Amino acid sequence: MDTLFWLSVTVVLYVYAGYPLLLAAWARTVDRRPRAKEFEAGQWPSISIIVAARNEAPRLAARVANLLEQEYPGSRQIIVVSDGSVDEPRHALAQYLNQIEFIELPPGGKPVALNTGVLAARGDVLVFADARQHFAPGALRALVANFADPQVGGATGELVLDCEIGAATNSSIGDGVGLYWKYEKWLRRNESRVWSTLGATGAIYAMRRAIWQPLPATSLLDDVLAPMRAVLGGSRIVVEERAIAFDRAAPDAAAESLRKTRTLAGNYQILAQEPRLLLPIVNPVWLQYASHKIGRLLVPWALLVLLASSALLATGAWFYLIVLAAQLAFYMLAAAGARFMMRERASRVAFTFVMMNYSAVAGLAALRRGREVWR
Repeated sequence: MDTLFWLSVTVVLYVYAGYPLLLAAWARTVDRRPRAKEFEAGQWPSISIIVAARNEAPRLAARVANLLEQEYPGSRQIIVVSDGSVDEPRHALAQYLNQIEFIELPPGGKPVALNTGVLAARGDVLVFADARQHFAPGALRALVANFADPQVGGATGELVLDCEIGAATNSSIGDGVGLYWKYEKWLRRNESRVWSTLGATGAIYAMRRAIWQPLPATSLLDDVLAPMRAVLGGSRIVVEERAIAFDRAAPDAAAESLRKTRTLAGNYQILAQEPRLLLPIVNPVWLQYASHKIGRLLVPWALLVLLASSALLATGAWFYLIVLAAQLAFYMLAAAGARFMMRERASRVAFTFVMMNYSAVAGLAALRRGREVWR
């Protein structure tokens, strides 16, 4: 039982503290940020911007206007793919139909919509965007500039939530989500400096069309599967901090839990879709992938083992009793944050931590039952 206790402690501490410390030292030592200059005038690659949307008609006109307003020195193509929408997206985009390509599909899922958009693309670089967010000025140029480095196969921008910048938000879990998202982006930036980040931000990322591979129709995380396939092929996926997209935090715990369940179900799914990721001699970012992605899937189980083992050992030593009491106090704080949506930041952060680890278990369960969790 002592072995299980210390093994679970090791897993939790390594994933949330040990790996970040290792990554920070590693990134500072090697610092492989792309240093290629921007393209010279007339040499910027042609780009195809693909927006896959389902029932997003109220947002589409503003989304396309934001993309058209982006300053970009090369040629651009904007493709909007409607995935079985029933809210008349063509009518919503009527004023822009002569400036974009609009494709309507029967309901098939986001991967099918993205594959269709790529087939219609003529640009050398594919840029993926969602309907809900909008790009900051200069985001498109900053994102594509990374492809001046021939080792770069993809680039992801930075998603900034309203709760991170002090903007007005109606989210009841903004404190916890904002803190988690800052931590997550810090990991991605440093993984990029070591060699490659382990995925992309679906709201703003780009890939060379030459290395794109069609997505399986059942894929849950296009923004992880496509970049990791590129990494397995020898390309880098880098983080571009100047390419910013803005979004809102989930309004409540239920919405965030659903989103996180889908994300973590997708991480389980990718291991089945690309088992090569588990092989150190094949995956050039194996240590990062095992520490970050797989580690996150192991932590919920380690937390359960930690609670059970400390409870069984508590009768024999004060140390284990104190550890058990600390865990119970933390979970009570999280429960208070869930039940009363307390204003204290500590309760919201504790609740967010528990919810996100619960979502890893829920994601696996949903995937095993075959539940549709991507939409």
